[in-house]
Amino acid sequence: MAAMPTNATETFDVAIPHGLKEHGDKAREVNAIYGFKISGDGGGDWTVDLTSDPPTCVRGDSGKAQCTIEIAHDDFKTMLSDPNAGMQLYFQGKLRVSGDPMLAMKLQQLFELAKA
Repeated sequence: MAAMPTNATETFDVAIPHGLKEHGDKAREVNAIYGFKISGDGGGDWTVDLTSDPPTCVRGDSGKAQCTIEIAHDDFKTMLSDPNAGMQLYFQGKLRVSGDPMLAMKLQQLFELAKA
């Protein structure tokens, strides 16, 4: 099992693409396109497309996201180390979700793939 990623670059450039490659079938069960906009040092924009075959995770905003997550990199790192922090960050206004909020509930499944 790979070490848990500690920042956005490791998560979206390494861990999630690896998880999608290894568990593409599980990823496609989520069947959504996510946009991530991570601000601050070490952040960036990524699009995770779990509707494509194979699923992809690429840098940049495709403009097709059904659910977009906006968060500061420091808060994102907190969320990586403590998956339960997401809800707290959301209620503190530090994590913004636009698009389909039900898809945000499936994010845990995506991040589980990054750990696999």
